[in-house]
Amino acid sequence: MEPIPVVHGMLPEPSSHRHLPSTALLVLGAAFIAWAGSAHAGRSCENKPLTAETMNKGLNLAVKAAKALDTEYKKNGSDVVLLAREGQDLSKYELKYSHYGWAYRTPEGVWRVAHKLNECGTAGGHVYRQGLGEFFLDDMWSYTAGVQVPTPAVQKALWSFLTQPSVLRLQNEPYSMVSYAWGQKYQQSNQWATETLAAAMNPAGIQNRAQAQSWLQAQGYEPSSLIIRAFSRLGGRMTAANIAFDDHPNDKRYASRIETVTVDSVTRWLQRTQMAAAVQEIR
Repeated sequence: MEPIPVVHGMLPEPSSHRHLPSTALLVLGAAFIAWAGSAHAGRSCENKPLTAETMNKGLNLAVKAAKALDTEYKKNGSDVVLLAREGQDLSKYELKYSHYGWAYRTPEGVWRVAHKLNECGTAGGHVYRQGLGEFFLDDMWSYTAGVQVPTPAVQKALWSFLTQPSVLRLQNEPYSMVSYAWGQKYQQSNQWATETLAAAMNPAGIQNRAQAQSWLQAQGYEPSSLIIRAFSRLGGRMTAANIAFDDHPNDKRYASRIETVTVDSVTRWLQRTQMAAAVQEIR
């Protein structure tokens, strides 16, 4: 099992950032270092230089998210939340958020996000732990965050799972942005986060992805069914290493129905099954 790629935030010396509020220091982490890497998910994956405007927007959203999460923790003791972002415009599929991870509060009071990222231009992806600043530091479609608070029981299960080596249990390196929700050949970012939720809820009984998917089906989870025509599928497969459709059942693929895990389908399911509250928007 591969070690988890971790980009830990190192707080700057107080004297060098006296003009920044304390919350900003906590979310900055190693944002400058992390952005220089090529790991992305739920984003356009375009090779654009980091601008001052982009950095400012991303860090401002991170500060707002940190304040909201700290408020939720002080009020209700919530230490794990679903954290989503709008990296791409998915409105043509009637979807709002493109990517999510599990944000959890460390004993030191810092929020980290466990999520899977694709190495841009490749067909591989790995699980990362990042700070809030890193999570939002990109040229996103919309600088809006979604926060969904699970029930205390779900939070407890997730926190124990995410903070241990078990966080890597269901990581599958082969990556496709539109991987089949009930397949094991590829695994996209939202799929890893959702399967990890299943394993956290039943850590003794779920040791592999097939078992996690069976649990999700038993709990009534339904993936999104995207209409992607054959021409678009062909173009995507020929021009991007991180897009594949060969794991989808032929009958659904030929009918242009691509079933994949999306943020919106997960948040609706969690609320419907009363495993989490409604999504709160942060701008």
